[in-house]
Amino acid sequence: MIIPLDQDTARGETVSVKLEARQVGIRYRRQRSGDELVAVRGVDLSVAEGEFVSIVGPSGCGKTTFLNAVDGLIPLAEGSLELDGRDITAPGPDRAMVFQQPSLLPWRTVTGNITYGLEMQHRQKAESRGVAAKLVELVGLQGFADAWPSELSGGMQQRVNLARALATDPELLLLDEPFAALDAQTRETMQHELLRVWSATRKTAIFITHDIAEAVYLADRVIVFTARPGRVKLELKIDLPRPRDLRLKREARFVDLERTIWETIREEVLNSETSRPQAVA
Repeated sequence: MIIPLDQDTARGETVSVKLEARQVGIRYRRQRSGDELVAVRGVDLSVAEGEFVSIVGPSGCGKTTFLNAVDGLIPLAEGSLELDGRDITAPGPDRAMVFQQPSLLPWRTVTGNITYGLEMQHRQKAESRGVAAKLVELVGLQGFADAWPSELSGGMQQRVNLARALATDPELLLLDEPFAALDAQTRETMQHELLRVWSATRKTAIFITHDIAEAVYLADRVIVFTARPGRVKLELKIDLPRPRDLRLKREARFVDLERTIWETIREEVLNSETSRPQAVA
């Protein structure tokens, strides 16, 4: 499938759609009452090949639920999800998830954690170690290839987490608040490092965050979800030049974009605090 890019950003050029969500609805059952909660309803969203998209919204609005559906971890109640024109019905090697917690295997070194997915694909050992060596350099962990997870800081562990996700060369990189557990200084460093790695790989990426400034700094486009059940409330193109550095956050245009997103989401934040979960009998 081909869609036109915005005239301001690509002068009418075209780009392939990597991910297509059509009227996606997701429900889950409450354990105690047995009621079904509508987590996501009627989401229509296209993500272009090589695009970096951030999704923000109130807590509990279905951002992570939607991402898990893209990863094939949970079924849809309505609608469809397509990756490269093929229905997503289960997890697959064409997608990789970077979670908030690194969850590294403590009995494996940095290299061993990075090569784990390749081993599951029965790749040759020499090939796997070659991939790991390149990724260790890409994510800035030179000198730590043989280190154990317990010897690494939180930021370094997330670098390994990112390298592990990239090792299998996925078509789509999914990131679920990967920096939420880091201190403010490390978080900003990792934002800059993620952009550097993304610029080198140009992987199509979907990034979930509660941090509006983080969403703006990283993305080509920011999607704002409504309060539950989550729907797309706003799609905002981030017309900031690349490459970016952290000084950009102090510029007037950055602040304007951040304010636009917050003003759009503020009503939904209030709704998420006052509305009851929507149940289905």
